[in-house]
Order: sequence, then structure tokens, then C-alpha cells
Amino acid sequence: MNKLTASNLVKAIKNLPKDVTYNYVGSKNPGKIKIIDVKMPEGPILIKRFNPNKKETLSKAKEVSISSQMLWRLANAFTENKPINVDRVLGASYNTRSVLESLLAHTPEFYFCYPGRIESFNTNTEIKHGHKHLLWLPNKPHKRGTIEEAETEMVISEIPQFDAYYDALSIPPVQGENQIDIENNRRHAQIQIALYMIGKQLGFKTWIANNDRGILYNNKRLIEYDGVITKLSDENLMKSQEEAVRAAMNIDCIWFKNGKLMPAVIEIEHSTGVMSGLNRMKTFQDKFPPFPTRYVIAAPDHDRKKVVREASREHYRTLNTKFFPYSAIEELYALCQKRKLRGITEEFLDCYMEPIVN
Repeated sequence: MNKLTASNLVKAIKNLPKDVTYNYVGSKNPGKIKIIDVKMPEGPILIKRFNPNKKETLSKAKEVSISSQMLWRLANAFTENKPINVDRVLGASYNTRSVLESLLAHTPEFYFCYPGRIESFNTNTEIKHGHKHLLWLPNKPHKRGTIEEAETEMVISEIPQFDAYYDALSIPPVQGENQIDIENNRRHAQIQIALYMIGKQLGFKTWIANNDRGILYNNKRLIEYDGVITKLSDENLMKSQEEAVRAAMNIDCIWFKNGKLMPAVIEIEHSTGVMSGLNRMKTFQDKFPPFPTRYVIAAPDHDRKKVVREASREHYRTLNTKFFPYSAIEELYALCQKRKLRGITEEFLDCYMEPIVN
């Protein structure tokens, strides 16, 4: 099955003519879009947008960025010949989602379409005219720089599927003393909360780093949630392991199961760099008796190369590090929320974590 990456989307947009302005998909938005710069291989993409009907001009429009994170998130949502609702995938997180949708629609492999939608009321089901979707058809390219609608007889449910997880993970800004970089802290907290909720669904108890236990989620501190470990030294596997306990205090997430297993030791590397997380896990491994577990770096998809490069260093070889991309965390989180998984073993995690070959 073909799979898109952020670099695929960036390359497609880079190949669009730069000396023209582009229309939005659909006739309701009279605005114009101008591509200013495209950074290879994975963005960002700089654009300007303006509305001539409001007497706005290109020269006075501000430059706006389409981030690598946004590109990766959308790329991961695409499956060949499957319509996706860009607004639903990106939610309220990005105010340039219509720009990205429109630019992609001008590239040869993307079409817009209006698949029918199933609407249910009590026992009655109707198929009604659907909302605008983007469709990836790599084997049926159209002329570059034009927008084309794909005729489709597909019918989709309006019930959100895996692309609704971001709304569920929306949290208020992190409340604490360190608010230097709210955006980074907030994203780190979203992933940390998702890991806790995945662990809870899979029957794990979760250790949350000392400095993150006071994060507020739905007006409740993480340490107050069911299944979050309050004292690490009380865990069966950690008893009498004083040095290992001290080494683990600031590890972002450690999962324990039934007092006998440690499914994963996870460091979230959103902004601090991969080395710090690897060092914490390596120190913990050196202080803890040999024990089967997964040493994992959770990071944005576009940081994969950096994670592989750093985790492959000789010093970290014994960790046998696994890469847990944000997209996989979000997918697993959505699956746990939707299906309420029960009775599966911790080996199930290996479906979502990529081993790094040293």
C-alpha cells in the first residue's frame, strides 16, 4: 500500500508555479493564496493569503507558515482512494488548514470530492450530500496548477473515526511555574496524557515524571488520576532498588503491569533534544538489574532521522531503542478510546513502535 510522507506533500507543493496566486477549494472563499517559499525536504512552507473583495493586497499580507508537524499529521491521514476531511484531521490546531488543503488540491495527485454521508436518526438512516473532502489518487494525476473534482459514489459515516483524537487530547495550557515555552510544554503534556490513557486501557500502571505530576488536565492533577503511581519505590519491581528509583524519577513515562512486568520506559522528546532522554534511560538501565522492557523515544514523526541517528550511537546500543512516533501514539490512543481494548498482551505495543537497528 502506498504511504505518503511530509516530504511527498512538500515536494508536490514546491513543484507548483510560484508566479501565480491560488484559489481556495470551493466557491465560498474568495481569498487568494501565494506561495512565498518552500523548505525542503519537510517544510515549513511560507505563504501569504489575502482577500481582494476586502481590498486586501498581496504586498500588505503577512507571511504565514505551514509547519512540518502539520504536514506530517495530514500525510499520515491519507490512504490511497480514501476521502479525508482535512478540517476534522487538523481540527482547530492549525489556522492554515484550508490553505494546505487548497494547495494540495492544485497538485496532480489530489482531488476534492463530496462523498455522501450517512445520517441516522432513531431507526431511520439517510444518505445525504456530504462535506468537502480531499482525495489522493496517485494513479490518476490531473494537470498541475488546476483544481479538479472527483466523482465518487462513496458513502462515509459522520461518526468521527481515528482522525478525531486531537479534540479528545485538547487540554488547557499547562499550569505550573515553568511557562517559558507554552506551545512545546502543551504538546509534550498532550502526548504524556495520551500515554497514560493508553496504559490505563491496556491494564498498566503509569509512572509520570516528578516534574510533570502536577500538570492539570480537566481541572485535575495527573498524580490524582487512577493508575498513576504515587511512589515509585512501592512498585514490586522497584523495591530495594534505590539507585534505579533515583534514576527513574524524571523519566517521562514508565509502564508497569501486574507487579511483574515493565512493558516500556518512555522519554518524550518534543523540544529538549533526543540525547537527554537517551541519557536518562541509559542511566536507569545501568542502575536496574537486567530486565526485559522496551526503551522508547516518543517524538514527532519528522524527527525520526534524528532519533535513529542519536539512538544508534555505540553508547546507547544496549537500550535497543524503539521509536514511537506521535502519529502512532495518536492512532493507538484513538483505538483504545474507540474499541476499549481488553485482554491483549504488551507485545501488542510492538505493532506501533519501530525498532532502531544499531
